[in-house]
Amino acid sequence: MSPIETQENILSETEAGQGDGDNLKLVPVAESIRYRKRAQSAEKKVETLAEQLAQAKARACEMSEQLNDIQVEQRLTRKLAAAGAIDLETAILIAKARIKEETEADLDGVIEQLRREKQYLFAEAGAPAVTKKTAGAKDRIQNGQTILERAAKKASMTGSRTDLQEYLKLRRNFI
Repeated sequence: MSPIETQENILSETEAGQGDGDNLKLVPVAESIRYRKRAQSAEKKVETLAEQLAQAKARACEMSEQLNDIQVEQRLTRKLAAAGAIDLETAILIAKARIKEETEADLDGVIEQLRREKQYLFAEAGAPAVTKKTAGAKDRIQNGQTILERAAKKASMTGSRTDLQEYLKLRRNFI
């Protein structure tokens, strides 16, 4: 006889020994082992799904914080631009640092404090809030004149060697 058949016989003998009043039903060992393995795999799945849920909640919380930071930065950018900030990036960095230091920081209050302490970051009241051009930025061509034509006129009007040299250098680049 196989071990399974003997176990089934033992189970049936123990069932026969019990009275009919007991509704205790015994399951064969092979089937109980199968149920146990299924239960264990289900428990493992529950654990992994719980871990995944915790990770998803953590990511959602992190993304929510990032979204709040971005929204604050956008509001700060708009308000600083409206206040006439010349160096917007620097003003934003300083204002963000001050907002993080204070738990209940008011954006308008931070901007006013920044305006009082660091006046060089803001344009004067009468001056427009336009940034100045850097050395690499060229003025736009006016009245349809090209850069080469303007340099030629300037060289012929002044008769200066430096103006002539500038014209020749430009001519070499364009022609």
